[in-house]
Amino acid sequence: MTVTRTLAAALMTTAMAVPMAAQAENVLRWTSQGDALTLDPHSQNEGPTNSMNSLIYESLVSRNYELVLEPELAESWEAAPDGWTFKLREGVKFHDGSDFTAEDVVFSFERALAESSDFKEQAKAVTSVEVIDDYTVKLITDGPNPILANQLTGILIMDKDWSEANNVTTPQDYAASEETFAVRNANGTGPFVVESRAPEELTVLTANPDWWGTDLFPGNLDKIEYRPISNAATRVAALLSGEVDFVLDPPLQDLKRIEAADGLEVKTAAQIRSIFFGFDMASDKLRSSSLEENPFKDPKVREAFNLAIDKDAIQRVVMEGLSFPTAMITPPGVLGNTPELDEQFGFDPEKAKALLTEAGYADGFSVQLDCPNNRYNNDEKICQAAVAMLAKVGVDVKLDAIPKAQHFPKIQNRTSDFYMLGWGVPTLDSHYVFAYLLAKDGSWNATGYDNARVNEITQAITTETDLDKRTALIDEAWQIIREEKPYLPIHHQVIAWAMSDDFDIPIASDDGLRPRYVVKK
Repeated sequence: MTVTRTLAAALMTTAMAVPMAAQAENVLRWTSQGDALTLDPHSQNEGPTNSMNSLIYESLVSRNYELVLEPELAESWEAAPDGWTFKLREGVKFHDGSDFTAEDVVFSFERALAESSDFKEQAKAVTSVEVIDDYTVKLITDGPNPILANQLTGILIMDKDWSEANNVTTPQDYAASEETFAVRNANGTGPFVVESRAPEELTVLTANPDWWGTDLFPGNLDKIEYRPISNAATRVAALLSGEVDFVLDPPLQDLKRIEAADGLEVKTAAQIRSIFFGFDMASDKLRSSSLEENPFKDPKVREAFNLAIDKDAIQRVVMEGLSFPTAMITPPGVLGNTPELDEQFGFDPEKAKALLTEAGYADGFSVQLDCPNNRYNNDEKICQAAVAMLAKVGVDVKLDAIPKAQHFPKIQNRTSDFYMLGWGVPTLDSHYVFAYLLAKDGSWNATGYDNARVNEITQAITTETDLDKRTALIDEAWQIIREEKPYLPIHHQVIAWAMSDDFDIPIASDDGLRPRYVVKK
């Protein structure tokens, strides 16, 4: 098994035969460590959640498994200085049989801009939606927008009438633990219909017989059964025994054993995702420390933490070689990543100690590290390694590793001092990272980072159409971020998929399963 950065750099149990009428169903049974957080398509911008919802709902524009833009609910589009005009696909039906029209596009963009939406940063590029006719819309923008098509892949389209009838015209407020009809029920236009949904237990999807793309894509699945399995050894055992056909996140230490098993195969790809730690550098006092001040306000402390983490050791010991240590929180394949910016800060615990002493923390200090234990490859193990490394420079770190459903609200509610986060970039453009993680009002910016020039650049690159000028602005912002270190980058993640060779499942570097391309042999 070999892993290369080629894709990233360039970009960007055997199925059981279930009797049914005259033929057997093609059923894909799959698993991963963590379930989708919600079926509300505008509530949580989280990879597995988006992947699940994209089987049910659709966007105007999508990406195939090679991450190339392709038409979905829009058949074509054209850019203008004040917006983009989209010709919508005619004859599309929602799962309940109602027609998809321009009014659903208007409604969905308004919904995605709601305060409880986790897609505001993408949707706010559109100031309004003009309905030209039932199957033509113009997305009005505040000036020319060179990346609008890229931003639209995350805005899924809902049925306006269904949403009104079920009192879900605004997205679920996930951080506040809100429960709505859209959390477990759905009415999309996509290739699969929700048959049943039991969160953290079993989700069953059946093929949409009226899907517009049935004859346009090679996928031949009739049913998908998704069952999350949090324990890594249990996931592997389920695959080896034939209980499941596909494991999205097999434990890295078991890949060779899986490859050696008859009837199984492993695929790997450099993912468009970076793993890092965030510092709360804005609060006057940390919640988990006895100090009367916040040491993360001092750039010397943030630099010391960067120097105290041996990312090469994490790559070698924790990640089984399947990671690329980094100094950026965005990977190759994204506009803005360059080899110079991606070069590590280095590992120098003695310098880290000296910096802590200069900052007034010669005896170190205590802090809690919040970490998910069912989201990223070896997430808890990475955090455990970091805790041990920071202890060697005098920092006493208490680890709180919990399921992602409890971890992410800590970040969104700004109640974490020091935390792990991973960030994929579906737009393949740095604006997505700036808008969510580094802009003053970014919804996932729990660091409190607020740099006037970075905020200015984040706004400017939404309308700058000169590629050279735009790239120069992005590089300038990343240089500032590299110097100020609001985050502690660990690595770019490499993903591995394990599957029965009864299926052809193309791997995608965004870690998203695309059943429209999955073939049961």
